[in-house]
Amino acid sequence: MNRREFTRLMGLSGVSLAAGKILPGIRLPFNTRNERHMKQWAWIGTDVNSSPDDWKRRFAVMRESGIDAILPEIYNSRQAFYRSSHLPTGQPWLETIIPLAKEAGLEVHGWMWTMPCNIDEIVDKHPEWFVVNRLGESSTVKPAYVKYYKFLCPSRPEVWEFVGKTVSELSQIDGLTGVHLDYVRYPDVILPIGLQPRYNIVQDREYPQYDYCYCDVCRDSFKKESGIDPMKLGDPSESEAWKEFRYKRITHLVNDVLLPIAHKGGKKMTAAVFPNWKDVRQQWSQWKLDGFLPMLYAAYYNGGVDWIAKKTGEEVKSQRYGAPVYSGLSVGQLSPEEIAEAVRLTSKAGGSGVSLFSAQAMSEKKWASLKSAIELLKKG
Repeated sequence: MNRREFTRLMGLSGVSLAAGKILPGIRLPFNTRNERHMKQWAWIGTDVNSSPDDWKRRFAVMRESGIDAILPEIYNSRQAFYRSSHLPTGQPWLETIIPLAKEAGLEVHGWMWTMPCNIDEIVDKHPEWFVVNRLGESSTVKPAYVKYYKFLCPSRPEVWEFVGKTVSELSQIDGLTGVHLDYVRYPDVILPIGLQPRYNIVQDREYPQYDYCYCDVCRDSFKKESGIDPMKLGDPSESEAWKEFRYKRITHLVNDVLLPIAHKGGKKMTAAVFPNWKDVRQQWSQWKLDGFLPMLYAAYYNGGVDWIAKKTGEEVKSQRYGAPVYSGLSVGQLSPEEIAEAVRLTSKAGGSGVSLFSAQAMSEKKWASLKSAIELLKKG
């Protein structure tokens, strides 16, 4: 897709993306601002092997248990599981399950990985598109933590085009309610405290091998703004201007590139986001999306259900544009009783519901507990 086509898709002809503004003519069609509409969600990992009858049964259980919307994983940074013209494709799973979910009364929001890209052709042809750490190492060569942490750089218009094309394709799929962004951030400069032992590391400060992005485009852009080359900062972690620069790169991608495409196609846009947003340069309180699903996986932060409630309250209050917050629960870390308590406390803290990670990890007892908790909320 060339620049002209990309501009046409967004309805931004003649306007520079770098201007950082939404056109007045682009209507935000979803009246979610400052209104609290309760909704319960479930992420669903890619599953192309189950039959339509299997999905009918599962969707019936989800709906009966109080789930309103599902988030099937239809792009995992390697393959698309819908009919894509620009990504490597597997089975068109999304097109298969949309009518089944709609029949059950469920909204369908396509869950896509945003910044990681593990498509060999892209890595080979465009290594310059990827983030570089403070040691000068590309994530294509030395990805942080795990092999799939090959993140694209949000400063590059070519990357905007590539990611925007995926959103554009999804926005044209009939029956899809929304586009759900995951990994819309930088690599973690500091992992959640509960995850660090898994990688046998201690991150008591920002270490250079995990600190991104120092590619030529980022360095030159920051130098034009500040007069400083970030590579020459004594301790980059102490520079608020350098942090802010990177927050704004992701915010620009979301607000000024991806969101207009989704809304132009009549789709809502939500995102899976981090409670420790500074550690992934993800200032999502400034995003103009239709909803947020913060991943409040308490065990990763050495917390419990009370911690989930506390973070939910903080995140609801932080929203600049008043979008609803749906607390993401790692259900494998929670008992049936804890799931019910998380639902209750999330609502009390001002959250608009919960999202389960994942539907596949739910047991019969957990579904029953969820259902009971939601019914109690409805009774007031």
